[in-house]
Amino acid sequence: MAGTSKSANSGAGSGKLGKAARKLLVERFEGLADPAKAIEMAAYMKTEKPFYGIQKPDRDPVYREIAKKFPATTHDEYADVVMALWNGKHREEKYASLDYAIRFKKFVDTSMLPMYEQLVREAAWWDLVDPIATHLVGNSFLADRKTITPIMKKWIDDEDMWIRRTAILSQNRHKEQTDEVLLFRFCLKRADEKEFFIRKAIGWALREYSWRAPEAVKNFLLTNRDKLSPLSFREGGKQLMRTGHLK
Repeated sequence: MAGTSKSANSGAGSGKLGKAARKLLVERFEGLADPAKAIEMAAYMKTEKPFYGIQKPDRDPVYREIAKKFPATTHDEYADVVMALWNGKHREEKYASLDYAIRFKKFVDTSMLPMYEQLVREAAWWDLVDPIATHLVGNSFLADRKTITPIMKKWIDDEDMWIRRTAILSQNRHKEQTDEVLLFRFCLKRADEKEFFIRKAIGWALREYSWRAPEAVKNFLLTNRDKLSPLSFREGGKQLMRTGHLK
C-alpha cells in the first residue's frame, strides 16, 4: 500500500463538484478570517502553515453548508470533494476536508484507503492525522478486517512515523470489536521507540481499550512495564487508575 496513494487519487480534486465546494468554502472562510487569531492558532499548533484564524464553532456551519450543497453520490465524487478541500493551503481547509470525509460515512471503506494513506503522509501532524486514523482508517478497518489487517501489519513498520501512529490508533473506536492480540502486538512492536507521538499513541490506544477490557489492559501493562515507556504506561493506565483497577 505504501507509495501507491498519490497515483491512486491523481484526478481527485479537479472535478466539477470538488471545485464548486472549494470555491464556496474559500468565500465563506475569507469572510470569517481573523488574522490575529490566525497567528495564535498557528503558534498553538506549532506550524508555519497558514490559518484563516477561524475557531471551530464558526467553521461548523460552513461544514454543514458544504455537505448540504455538494453531497457526494459516488466514491469518485467523495474523493473529488475531499481532495479539493484538502489541497487548500490553509489549515481550516484541511479540517473541512476531514469533516466532509468523515460525514459521508457510506463512502468510508477499503477502496478509499489509498486516499487516506496519502492524507496521513501529507498531514504529518497530530491534529490532522488522528481523525484520519480513528475515523477514516479505523472505520474502514472495522468494516473489512480481512483486507485491512495485513495492511496495518505493514503500516506498523512503515518508515513514516505518522503511518505507524495511524496503525496503532486504527482500533481506537472499535470498542468490544477490538482485535486485542493485534493491538497488544502493535504496542509492543513500537514500545522501544523514543518518538513522543508513538509513545503517546500507545498509551492512548491502551487507554481506549481499557474502557472495554480493563483486566486485559491491566495485565498487559503490568506484564510489560519494563518494555513500555513511562509515558505509554501512564497514559495507558489513566482510566484504570481512576476506577481502581490499577494502583
